[in-house]
Amino acid sequence: MARQSAATTLVIALLAIFGLMAVALTQRARSQRTQPRVAPAAAAAPVQVPTRRLKPIARVAPPPRIPSYTVLRVSGNVQLRSKPHGRVLASVGRATQFGSPSTLTVGARRGDWVGVTSTDLPNGKLGWVKADKSTLVPQRTRMAIRIDLSKRRLQLVKGRRVVRTATVGIGRPGSPTPTGRYSITDKLSGAAYGPYYGCCILALSGHQTNTPAGWQGGDRLAIHGTDNPASIGVPSSAGCLHADAEDLKALMKRVPLGTPVFIQA
Repeated sequence: MARQSAATTLVIALLAIFGLMAVALTQRARSQRTQPRVAPAAAAAPVQVPTRRLKPIARVAPPPRIPSYTVLRVSGNVQLRSKPHGRVLASVGRATQFGSPSTLTVGARRGDWVGVTSTDLPNGKLGWVKADKSTLVPQRTRMAIRIDLSKRRLQLVKGRRVVRTATVGIGRPGSPTPTGRYSITDKLSGAAYGPYYGCCILALSGHQTNTPAGWQGGDRLAIHGTDNPASIGVPSSAGCLHADAEDLKALMKRVPLGTPVFIQA
C-alpha cells in the first residue's frame, strides 16, 4: 500500500513539472508573436558630389608683376603743380642745368594726372602734371637703385633681382645723407668738375639740406667717385654718396636717366 502511494506521488509530481513547462513554452510563444517586427534598414543611396572644371592656376592667382617704373622724357615746357589743377610750383624745360635731357619719374597717379619727382621741388615733394604725350614721352625701366645707409650699401636692382652691390660712403655727422625717393637726372664726367668727384657723377633730383658751414659745392645730392678711397664705407661726405670707380662705371652704363633711387636710413 505504501509503494502504491509513493508511485502515485511521483506521477503527480512529474505531471506538475510537465504542466509548468508547457505553460512557460506557451507564454514564450505568445510574447514572440506580439513583439513588433523591425524592417531591415534600407541601404543608403550613394551621394553624388557635383564636380566642375578647375580653372588654370594663372587665372586664379596670376603671377606677381615684375616692378617697373614710368619715366617721362620732357619734350616741351611743362608746369609742375601742387596737386591736380593746383597752383604752379615750377616749370621744367627740355634740358637740365647740366645740359642733359630732362626726365620726370612717376611716383603716383590720379586719373590722367601723374605725380613726379623733380630737382625743382623740395625733397619728398611730388609735382603734378597732366600726362600729355605732346610734351611728355613715356618710357619704362625695370632698373632701380636702393641704398641702405646703415649698411653703407648700394644695390642695383633689375625687377626683383639684385644685379650689383657696392659699398658707399655716406654723409658725416652734421651733414647726413637725406633719405627718400629720388631719381637720376644727369650722368656726368667727374673730371669736368674736379678730382674730388672721381671718374663719374650720377646727379640726383634731391638736395642736401644740411650742408657744412662754408660749403661752396652746391646742394645737389649725387652718387659720385672720390680721390680719397678711405672715404668709401664710412660717414665722410657732406651728404653725397661716394663709390668706387669700377662700381660707378658699371652704374653709368646700366642705369638710364630717370632711374628711381630709394635711400633708407
